[in-house]
Amino acid sequence: MKVIISKVDLATLISKIQNIVPAKPAIPILANILLEAVDDQLILSATDLTVSMRVHADAKVVEEGSITLPAKRFFQLVKELTAPQVEIHLQTPEIATINSGTSHFKIHGMTKEEFPALPDISEGAVMDLLTQTFKDMLSKTAFAAARDDSRQVLNGVLVQTINSVATFIGTDGKKLAKAFTSLESPSSAQGSYILPIKAVEEVVRLLDPKEEKVKVTLLQDKIAVEVGSSLLISKLISGQYPDISRIIPEKKKNPIQLHREELISLLRQVSLFTSENSSSVRFTFTTGELHLSATSGEIGEGKVHMPANYGGEKVEIAFNPSYFLDILRHSKDETVNFEVTDSYNPGMITDSSSALFVLMPMRLDV
Repeated sequence: MKVIISKVDLATLISKIQNIVPAKPAIPILANILLEAVDDQLILSATDLTVSMRVHADAKVVEEGSITLPAKRFFQLVKELTAPQVEIHLQTPEIATINSGTSHFKIHGMTKEEFPALPDISEGAVMDLLTQTFKDMLSKTAFAAARDDSRQVLNGVLVQTINSVATFIGTDGKKLAKAFTSLESPSSAQGSYILPIKAVEEVVRLLDPKEEKVKVTLLQDKIAVEVGSSLLISKLISGQYPDISRIIPEKKKNPIQLHREELISLLRQVSLFTSENSSSVRFTFTTGELHLSATSGEIGEGKVHMPANYGGEKVEIAFNPSYFLDILRHSKDETVNFEVTDSYNPGMITDSSSALFVLMPMRLDV
């Protein structure tokens, strides 16, 4: 193997793939990255056995071949190189020589045969999506998913495809986000799929707005996302996702409209008066106004208010301000619609997009 590639292109490949390499690999080879020189391309592959990625760039291949190298050290070395070109060639099947300008290095690695093969996705059902649409759907729902919940199915984003509609859902039991998009044609991938949150976050990072479309391949136990010169494959989470329809409130004809940026600013202010033991903000709706308040015995008290097109009886409800701010950051538009029934039922936030957000209330302190 002998290949010459620009430092910029190699650094770009590394930036795309570096998060896939596990910090604490289950087996030693997973700490390595696979390099393959073939057909005038340098291909890099990494896996943690759940999420795998392959990226490639054009290169001058003098001699085809492959090797796996310690990912962390190889990435750090490439980052420090200053010459515009990098030459990689094998001295032996397990030792790579790296030359760049006046710098010369030898790195010990392992052969390709030690590295796990990427899963076969040839039999999967394909769904084509606009890149920006796919990114928006994942971004608007992934933030609401759990990270380390004992209920494994909540540590991911549910993707449901029915006819020509793809629906995305994320929840941790305290907050919920749901969004949907129409497909250009009915997808052959009818069903429900739970994507691990690590895979979702890597896909969001990977989706390049320069690429108009993304190819999504779905199988019973895995998903593949191909965009431009990058391919990500992930195992799916097995299990039954909870039925979230019963906790989504029915839409009202006249929701409360709130100025989003003003609400974000006031929530940030009043949340400074919450503590770890009492991380709730009281929302009090009266005629024409929304009052926000928080009290902490150690810190003090904060009270703010803003206009609201509310004309019903006084309603008081408490929410975690961090969760509410998360939702507002993932909303759009100058104003958002807020729907609340009483102190004990979830509140719902919507905007002009297909997304809706549900937030469970907290106990009201007397």
